[in-house]
Amino acid sequence: MEFLGELILILLTTTLLGQLFSRLNMPAVIGQLLSGIVLGPAILNWVKPNDIVSLFSEFGVILLMFLAGLESDLDLLKKYFKLSFTVASVGVILPVIFAGLASYAFGMKPLEALFIGIVFAATSVSISVVVLQEANQLHTRAGTAILGAAVVDDILAVVVLSLFTTFSHEGGKSGLTDNFFLNLLIEVVYFGAVWVIYKFIAPYFMKTAEKLDVNYSVVIASLVLALAMAWAADFVGLSAVVGAFFGGLAIRQTPQYKEVNSSVSAIGYSIFIPVFFADIGLSMTFASFVKDIWFIIVMTVLALLSKFWAGKYSSELFGFSKGEGNIVGAGMVSRGEVALIVAQIGINHHLFPEDIYSSLILVIIVTTVISPFILNYYIKKQNTVTE
Repeated sequence: MEFLGELILILLTTTLLGQLFSRLNMPAVIGQLLSGIVLGPAILNWVKPNDIVSLFSEFGVILLMFLAGLESDLDLLKKYFKLSFTVASVGVILPVIFAGLASYAFGMKPLEALFIGIVFAATSVSISVVVLQEANQLHTRAGTAILGAAVVDDILAVVVLSLFTTFSHEGGKSGLTDNFFLNLLIEVVYFGAVWVIYKFIAPYFMKTAEKLDVNYSVVIASLVLALAMAWAADFVGLSAVVGAFFGGLAIRQTPQYKEVNSSVSAIGYSIFIPVFFADIGLSMTFASFVKDIWFIIVMTVLALLSKFWAGKYSSELFGFSKGEGNIVGAGMVSRGEVALIVAQIGINHHLFPEDIYSSLILVIIVTTVISPFILNYYIKKQNTVTE
């Protein structure tokens, strides 16, 4: 039962460091991220990445995105769909170009450089969601734009990855079949099914669950629905977090959503979500830091700027103020688990040199750790202006 000791360490450290950063008027999530770095191979080496921690982490990010869907205003999402699509599209194109060209300049082959660009194309909104929640900004139009853009961004990144692995003949399957267009059709069908669940199935499902004489039947039913949608998204080649987010949206429009939100928040934030944030830090080591220092610095700067500029200037085109544009840009910076997954696919299928894998992971983690600092800074700056 070694995992129990590791879990105790993770929960204690994430709580204490989270409290420390809260006292410093910074997001608690930063402390939770740093706890993984402190406990992991990078510093103390008390907790190593393992299958059980990864399992808890995967469930944590699914619950986190389910809660984000529960707290999202769908009318605002509809209102800012064009903005979200624009931010996401530019946010995929710029990192592919910037990171791809930089990788090529560092001696990568063209296809290897292109794939490294794709690694940095996806946005992980999970951490931004927590910062926005703590600052009561999730329901603002900037927060809604970030959520919408992140969902579209994830879909576009999957499409780009599918295109690459299909036409490079070097990758593995990124969907149900080896045919890109058939995979795309399957994913379209999935979104059609999401609409049916949202419109017809979820309200009936939750109403039926409410009639059951079982403790927390409504909460159990909501989790069954969300997990089924997350599993289906993963099955058709999308990210499970996309399905979890839409599961939250489906429950949001039912009368039971407040009860679900309260109970799932307690489950998620007491154990699974802290493990998710710590797990990101556990992946970090400094083994290749000196050797690849310039590669790490250049890729980190380009990773930050490409997403930030994409979010900032795209949102300003739609009438957002400079302050709101900065918030959107900062909210799109984090790469998190999505980039880690893409990098893992790349190393498994030999899509880039193995000796830079650790450096790529380091860049992903650095951008993920830095992103809440940047987002929190611009939120506070915007609040100061509006007061």
